[in-house]
Amino acid sequence: MRRPTAGVLGDMNPYLFIVGCPRSGTTLLRRLVDTHPLVAVIDEMRWIASFFERREGLTPEGLVTQELVDRLLAYDRFATLEISREQLGRLIDTGDPVPYPNFVTGIFDLYGQAQGKSLVGDKTPRYARRIGTLHALWPHARFVHIIRDGRDVCMSILNWEKAERALGRFSPWGEDQVTMAAVWWEWHVRLGKEDGGSLAPNLYHEVRYEELVSSPAKTCETLCDFLDLPYDDAMLKFHEGRTKMKPGRDAKRAWLPITFGLREWSEQMSAEDLERFEAAAGDLLEELGYPRACPHPPDETLARAARIRESFTREVSASGKRLPKGWQA
Repeated sequence: MRRPTAGVLGDMNPYLFIVGCPRSGTTLLRRLVDTHPLVAVIDEMRWIASFFERREGLTPEGLVTQELVDRLLAYDRFATLEISREQLGRLIDTGDPVPYPNFVTGIFDLYGQAQGKSLVGDKTPRYARRIGTLHALWPHARFVHIIRDGRDVCMSILNWEKAERALGRFSPWGEDQVTMAAVWWEWHVRLGKEDGGSLAPNLYHEVRYEELVSSPAKTCETLCDFLDLPYDDAMLKFHEGRTKMKPGRDAKRAWLPITFGLREWSEQMSAEDLERFEAAAGDLLEELGYPRACPHPPDETLARAARIRESFTREVSASGKRLPKGWQA
């Protein structure tokens, strides 16, 4: 595969998507890759897959209309790209109908030009559940799926200010947040692995969070090989000049360097929470190579996990969202 050269755009973008269950380290990974001299990574476009699937601002055939431009300019996160109405207008004012993939590629290219980089990707965690849609739109795009021990993810979720908005829409959250977090983590990871595993090896790559923080240089070198890019140790200096330590500020907002042991479920998670998490998602932990702490949860805990999983899958199915293979609505 040829190595992309700085200044050459063409149809290279979107070059990659960074995905993973929220609270798994996608922001850290995005900052590392975004610091590479050849790659810019947008922070959560979010609308790319959903606009296409619902044909928002598009014709039934997937062609762009003026309505899409208006929707994007009204979307608060789009303003962070600093792309004007005039620039968007030029992307659709070509004299011919513009397919949605071409339009989005143009947006990525504009962002790359502003950053002085030829390759542009996006970090949107939830796209772990939309790899199929994105691959159909851009068959050349690469997917980097970061996976983290679900027990650490759970602890992070329980301290996340957005948890109510992200998980609270599902009724089991009000009954048992730990079990709900376990099922939610498994939902993302299984769909990401299923869809990613169906792609060619040069299009899908998994990164373990634990390896990233314990061996960052080695993990980044392997990642650069997958991306067909030369490794640059500037990636590990993403925090320089940005770290801002203040009381109560978390690692993400403080722009801390790679820090091992920010969360340690083995020391910080209660025995009861461990039982509830592993009763719900222990099988996936084992499949991923994360040893269980509670190999035999109590029958009552297992029954509650089964009931919450059933309720969750029923609600997901009713909302039109996908379920992993083997999950019954």
